[in-house]
Order: sequence, then C-alpha cells, then structure tokens
Amino acid sequence: MKYIEYGKHCLDTIILLHGGGLSWWNYEDVANALQNDYHIILPILNGHAESDKAFTTIENNAKEIIEYIDAHCGGSVLMIGGLSLGGQILLEILSQRKDICQYAVVESTLVRPSKLTYYMIKPAFGSCYGLIKHKWFSALQFKSLKIKANLFEHYFRDTCAISKKDMIAFLQANSLYSLKESIKECTAKVHIYIGEKENSSIRKSAVDIHNALPKSTLQVLPKLYHGEFSINHGNDYAQKIREIISI
Repeated sequence: MKYIEYGKHCLDTIILLHGGGLSWWNYEDVANALQNDYHIILPILNGHAESDKAFTTIENNAKEIIEYIDAHCGGSVLMIGGLSLGGQILLEILSQRKDICQYAVVESTLVRPSKLTYYMIKPAFGSCYGLIKHKWFSALQFKSLKIKANLFEHYFRDTCAISKKDMIAFLQANSLYSLKESIKECTAKVHIYIGEKENSSIRKSAVDIHNALPKSTLQVLPKLYHGEFSINHGNDYAQKIREIISI
C-alpha cells in the first residue's frame, strides 16, 4: 500500500481512509486544512488508482495498515477516519486492534450485508465496464455521486485506472461487510456521521455501529448525500476533527 503524507514535522498523526473508487484526493482539502498542526497520512487503498497491489479483502487492507502503524507510528495514532469502503476498513482495524487510536470518525459506512447486491455487481460491471473510460458516461456517474464539480478530472482519471477485477472485488467486499463481535472491545472515542439524504441501508448501518459502540456519537448531517461531508465540505470536516480532539 502506498501513502501520501502532509505535515510530516507534526507529532500527532491522523490517518484518513478514502472511499471505494476514489483516492487520496478524497481528503485533500482536509489534509491541507490540518497539516500545520497534525501529521496527516492518506493511504491509497489496494486496487485503486496509484496503488501498488490488487484488492483482496477488507480484512487484509486493515491488517496492512495496522502493520504500517506498528512500523512507522509506534503502534498507535491520534485518530483514524474513513469514508464508505474506508470506513469499513477503519471498523475492521478497530476490531483487530482495539486501542490503535484515541479517536475515530466513521462516515457513510455500510455494515448491513446484501447478497443481492453482491451477485448483481459482477454482471453489471461485465456489461458496462468499458463505458467507464468514456467521459460522457463517467460524467453521468460523477453527477449521481454529488461530488463537487472541480474533482471530476481526478475522478475520471482514477476510475479509468482501476482494473475491472479490482473494481468488482472492492464493490463486492463493500456489499458483504458486517461488524465483527470484537468491535465492542474498541477503546477509541468513535464519532459516526451520515448525510440526511443517505439511503436506508447506510442510515440503518449507522445505528448498528452506534449500538455496537455505546460510547460513540451519531450525527445526521442536514441536506447531505453519501460522502459529502469529507469530500465537499473539507474545511467543515477538518474543523469537526479539531473539535473532537479538543473535547
């Protein structure tokens, strides 16, 4: 796994895990806003554009990040945040290592498995994967994600760089992930965020995560869609991180 770093001179480390199909630029605004006060690490998740390995499983991605933290961060960090697929990897990290961070931010993360979705992914991408490299088709997909317009070139470049095999693999993994029993042992202060306009599975998943972690907080963000908090409102997300750490 490759890593992008900001604010290397800072002692307190924050790791942010991007969503599926996106890349480190998911958190670029956040990293820019925080880099003078924190060491920000943005892993490029396996199977994504600019990554150095194929995607295998959420569990393997989590294990690899834990090994990185052990080797480069003394075994723990101040905070880990994650969006969607990155949020699932974050929850898996917390399940595998209960005290790896003091704070965690879980955004728009699915933990309700859907076998129907799992089985639909492969035939759906088998028929339309070739269209991804056409800008007009990518623009339609991009518009449906509600991501701010100036990120389209990043999105188009990176989706074109993801192999069909990896795209299917991480989407299928995303559709089947469920919380591990060991998540209840997590000692981090976990903050859960979802947009008001998320689908019902994400909304129910947020409640499931909150119930599994009684000391966690859950906030529904008015008028926001999936992943908009960190992607479209990076400065607000960064300010929320500052508030969480200062409490």
